Amino acid sequence: MSARFVRSAYAGLVTETPVDYTATLARKRMGAGVLFHDAGGRVLIVEPTYKDYWEIPGGAVDADEAPLDTAAREIKEELGLLVQPGRLLAVDWVPPRGGRTEGMMFVFDGGQLTTEQLSGIELAVDELRSWAWCYPVQAAQRLSPLLARRAAAALQASASSSTVYLENGYLRVCWTRPPPLTTAPPPKSMS
Repeated sequence: MSARFVRSAYAGLVTETPVDYTATLARKRMGAGVLFHDAGGRVLIVEPTYKDYWEIPGGAVDADEAPLDTAAREIKEELGLLVQPGRLLAVDWVPPRGGRTEGMMFVFDGGQLTTEQLSGIELAVDELRSWAWCYPVQAAQRLSPLLARRAAAALQASASSSTVYLENGYLRVCWTRPPPLTTAPPPKSMS
């Protein structure tokens, strides 16, 4: 396959510049969030000042930013917490809808916050009104239907040590982590 070039002429001088094919491909909007949960099965959700529904903490991925870095940055910006998010729980492809392009949303495991971390939460008042611990049924009443499906799937993935791929919040594929390898000899047979 031959390289593609862009021809340009300026003051009688013709130049050819190679075109980066990948720059011509479609781009997707991306977001990253963090699912915090407690021992009782509740999830932490936040109430934005600029939306009619609640969300899990997180936000838009900036240009040239990795989704995991976005998750950590957004937790610092929104909650005032320095947290390194854990493993990937869910990837959700969201189709285009009125006023929004299609997107890829990533949810990382935030684990359980300590008492010290909880007392250190400082909301970004220009972005968030409040935060709350909610059981999945309560969260579903506050989150949009799409976010409720995503949060429930991420919570289930956290509990089952799996990662899920969603489309519009609906489960398409679930990967379960294999059991850890052991160097112990197999059990003796009872026969």
